[in-house]
Amino acid sequence: MLEAATVTFVEEATALAPEALAEAFGRLVALRREGGKEASRAAVPSAAENSELDHEIRSALLPRAAELDAVHMGLHSDARAAISTTARAILKRGKLTPEQYRVLVEPFVGSGVEIPRHPSQDAEN
Repeated sequence: MLEAATVTFVEEATALAPEALAEAFGRLVALRREGGKEASRAAVPSAAENSELDHEIRSALLPRAAELDAVHMGLHSDARAAISTTARAILKRGKLTPEQYRVLVEPFVGSGVEIPRHPSQDAEN
């Protein structure tokens, strides 16, 4: 079962406007060169977690596929990738360094979705 913070992120992110999802994907791609690829490899969920996460994201985005692809062909798939990458980071944030976490959640910062703090931030307070 996915934790509440991950579920909340998925619910909020999958409801974003197509333009916001396109922007998040663009930022995700740009950040791959700044350590995003390596950070993504560190945020690997278990098979059961990955299956549940994938199901939640696909179920929410599938009804919006035509809407998303009408804005930009392939946006449905791009949005799924961006949301999945950030959701995995949120789910596995305790295993990520603060920098790995930052680079993986950055695409959605400022988009209006709730991004949990990294555990190291909680330890500082």
